[in-house]
Amino acid sequence: MTAFKTADSPYKSDNTASNMCGFTLMNSQVGVLIAKVLERLDNVTVTHLPSMIRVDGKGRFDTIYADVDDEAGEEEGWFNAAEFEEAMSTHYGRMVHLDDRTIM
Repeated sequence: MTAFKTADSPYKSDNTASNMCGFTLMNSQVGVLIAKVLERLDNVTVTHLPSMIRVDGKGRFDTIYADVDDEAGEEEGWFNAAEFEEAMSTHYGRMVHLDDRTIM
């Protein structure tokens, strides 16, 4: 008699901490600017997809609004938490908005 084993599901539950956090951005002009800034960070992976941009980080990372201003060629204060929220679709992990940055 032959015994068959069912493969483990890739969708199984795992309650261990991953130390990961991130968000998805709309694939728009502002989303691309944010992604360009965050791609420079060593602990962040940016994945460009047709309708969205996925940003995944290991540990803490900061989206510094002045860096997005510089990338856009705009004056300081052009990019802020409201602009970030408009460009972001979803997030996972802890997110904190400050006056000058969003911390993940």
